[in-house]
Order: sequence, then C-alpha cells, then structure tokens
Amino acid sequence: MLINEMFLSIQGEGRTMGLPTVFVRLSGCNLDCRWCDTRYAEEGGSEMSVDDVIAGVIGYQTRHVCLTGGEPLWHEETPELISRLLEEGKHVSLETNGSLSIAGLPDDPRLMISMDYKCPSSGMESHMLLENLRHLRPKDQLKFVVADKDDLETAEDVLRKHKPDCPAILTPVGGLTLAPVVEFVLKRKLEVRVLPQLHKLIWGERRGV
Repeated sequence: MLINEMFLSIQGEGRTMGLPTVFVRLSGCNLDCRWCDTRYAEEGGSEMSVDDVIAGVIGYQTRHVCLTGGEPLWHEETPELISRLLEEGKHVSLETNGSLSIAGLPDDPRLMISMDYKCPSSGMESHMLLENLRHLRPKDQLKFVVADKDDLETAEDVLRKHKPDCPAILTPVGGLTLAPVVEFVLKRKLEVRVLPQLHKLIWGERRGV
C-alpha cells in the first residue's frame, strides 16, 4: 500500500478531537473535491506492507490510530490493516469520503467510521453512495464540510431524510469560520455538533500535524 505520511499529533476533527493519535495517510483518491486541503496526498508516498505499517504505528506507543488520505478504502489492503490494528488493541478511526462501500468492515466497538457526505460545493455530491448511510452505527460519525447555505441545506436534508444512526458533525470549509454554521444549526434546531479543525487553530496550514 502507498503511504504518503505517518506522524503523531492530536486528532483535529470530530468526536475524538484533542486525543493523541497516530495518523497514517494513504496516497491516492477517487474524488477531486474543489476545496480539498490535502492535495499533496493525491500522489507520491512510499510503498509499505501491512506489516511495515503496523510496526510503524506500534513504535509511537499511542492507543489511537487514524487512517486517512487520500481515500483509505481505495487500497485493497485497508480492511486487513484495520483488522490487524484492532488485534494490536488499537482504537481505529477510518476517514472515508462516502463514495466507496463501508459494508463488511469489522463490527468492532474500537473501530469508528468517520464518513463524509460531500456537499454541492465540493463538486462531488453525485459520487455519494447513499446506502453507506444505513451502515453507520452510534459509534461512527457523519461529517459535512460546508461552504455556503446550499451546503447547509443539503446537510439538513440528508439528516432529516435518512436519519443516520450516528452523530453528525458540521465543519466549515477551512475549518475555522464557525459563526454562520452555528447560526444555521440553531435556527433549524438541528441535533448536530458544529466543530472547527483544531489542528488549524494550533498550527495553521501545515503538513504533518
């Protein structure tokens, strides 16, 4: 599998925000979001076996691991990597873009699927695999990155129509301009979390954090 980078930081997004986490970023993605903030992960990296990745993760001596990208599920070895990490006692977060099936992944309380729903501003909404919403469970999370009112209304429509069985998170494009999102959520009485990207508050636009 092609690994773009591996590093220790704190989780900057979602329910586990702030926890020390080893990030394993896989190279390559099947989508092309207009506002993607990890373009560098579209190519490059080092070829590593699952054993190599496991050894690298264990070396950090940290409980939480985040598989991100790019798109981790674009790599056929990712399900094996998840299973091996769980066998090592790790708590795994899988960040996936919502366009590839999450069915068949391990049903383990230590695995959190962190799935995006790509809103219209991304240019990728037509690629969303709606059946994935039925596979999300309370231990998982559904994330919407929103740029404008159209995105916010799309998120609201998806949540009210499909009623996914997991927490939902709204984050503005860029991760920091929260006020318009908060105002929309309060006005529409949505039961969602509005969260920033914590790593950008701390370090700004940097790699490896």
